Amino acid sequence: MRRALLSTLVFVCGAMAAASQPTLAQGADPAAGARLAQEQCAACHAVGADPHAKSPNADAPSFALVAHMPSTTELSLKVFLRSSHKNMPNFILPPEEIDSVASYILSLKKK
Repeated sequence: MRRALLSTLVFVCGAMAAASQPTLAQGADPAAGARLAQEQCAACHAVGADPHAKSPNADAPSFALVAHMPSTTELSLKVFLRSSHKNMPNFILPPEEIDSVASYILSLKKK
């Protein structure tokens, strides 16, 4: 009985720990996201890993700065990239490209 209870407790704790870890969409490719960022975003944003890089458009935050914001999560990036914004061109990216750009931006947090 104790062994079964202990096994169940270990399983539940492991499942809760796994659920709390951020996971990126399976099709997310940070390298593809970096290429897309360079092609689609670099005219306004500094898209590299240097947190001190200045964006071509002074009003556009660098991707490294965005990555290090406490509010930046996979979900917040995906919602942002799927929404229209007054000061940005109205890009319409397919979901797999959004996943890749979000993955790339989140990868900058580690650098």
